Order: sequence, then structure tokens, then C-alpha cells
Amino acid sequence: MVPGGVYPLSTAEHKEHKQGKSQTLARSFACALQGVRNAFDERNMRIHLCFAIAAVVLGFALRIDAASWLAVILCICLVLSLEVLNTALEALVDLVSPEYHELAKRAKDCSAGAVLICAIGSLVVAAIIYIPALCRLISLL
Repeated sequence: MVPGGVYPLSTAEHKEHKQGKSQTLARSFACALQGVRNAFDERNMRIHLCFAIAAVVLGFALRIDAASWLAVILCICLVLSLEVLNTALEALVDLVSPEYHELAKRAKDCSAGAVLICAIGSLVVAAIIYIPALCRLISLL
């Protein structure tokens, strides 16, 4: 038994499990979408989504160019993907270490830190794209 009361699968059990789970491509996508839905249970994921929507609305309102759209979409995808990974890591840490442990805290903090670094970088990209566009708009008024 491993920490958290989880019993590892034997090699034969693992093969049976994989055979039962390696279903259709549609099933794989359904599982992936369920993972994204699970991440939306987290407050921070919903906050990131609100910022993403605001970035898209602002992009349309300011008529940013294609290169700027590419940067905005890449930033949105990176932040949301990291938040999904952070949610997965937190769930896994909670599973294997239900009691407080300093290493579990470190793993969770590092994972959250990765999201923070990406979010700050995305804000810098947003400033580079939107501030000049807003200045141009204001100068036209």
C-alpha cells in the first residue's frame, strides 16, 4: 500500500485496466473535457476565465492585429492549461498525502507558483498589446 491508502495495480491488472480504458477517441475527449470541467470547480480557474473573456472582448473592441491575437490566445491557453495542471497536482497530492506534510505543501506551492508566473507574464503581454491600442483610441477622441 502507498500513502493515502491507494493500492498500486499489478502489471497484469494495469494491462487489463488500460485495455478497458483504451476506448474510442470520442471517449478520450470526453475524459479530457471532464478534467477541464473539474478544474472549473476551482475559484482561480473561474477568475482566469473572466480575465480571458475580458482580454478577448478588449481585443475585439480595440481591433488588435493578428500577431497580437496570437499572443493573447497563447497566453490564455497557457494560463488555463497550467491552472488545470495545478488542479490535477493538488488533487493528486491530497490523495497521497491527506495529512499535512511539508513536501506536499511545497509541491502545491510550486504548482501554484507556475500559474502565477504565467499569469504575470500574460499581464505583461496584455499591457504591451492593449496600452498602445488604448492610447491610439483615446487620441482619436
